Amino acid sequence: MNKEQKTDEYIEKCKKELPEHILKFIEECNQKEHPDSHLISVLHKVQDEYNYLSKEKMEAVAQLMQIPAARVSGVATFYHYFRTKPVGKLIISVCLGTACHVKGADLVAKKLEEELGIGFGETTTDGLFTLEPARCLGMCAMAPIIKIGEDIHSHVTPDQIPAILETYFEKYNHHEKKK
Repeated sequence: MNKEQKTDEYIEKCKKELPEHILKFIEECNQKEHPDSHLISVLHKVQDEYNYLSKEKMEAVAQLMQIPAARVSGVATFYHYFRTKPVGKLIISVCLGTACHVKGADLVAKKLEEELGIGFGETTTDGLFTLEPARCLGMCAMAPIIKIGEDIHSHVTPDQIPAILETYFEKYNHHEKKK
């Protein structure tokens, strides 16, 4: 097998890493002037699809966009938005902005860590929750704020955390039973 055949096989392997709509988007980007300037957009699409950027997905993007893998990895690790390890089905963001901090966000965060058995940047063993800090969620008048998935919880106290989490455990378990 010659070098060209090995390269073609590798490109085909890379294409199998990504769904058709992302492959189409990459192809569209590759046809534009300065295709590498679309790397962040491509990485956003991949992360939206898989919830994080695995080494395999980043390597596929690198090969398909003809960008060095080190550059793709560098972009993915530089921007805080991108995740390079799996996250839970639901992300819990605890606002730690000034207003939330003054109104007890640190106590809310501590209670979440206690209840979930994880710290910031970690995921529960069941894969349901990932706990993350947020600098400001822009709802200072309702401080302290936590965001779970797309749901906003305002004026949260540490005592409310077990009941709030229980609603998500119930939703998740109900959803899993339907599958």
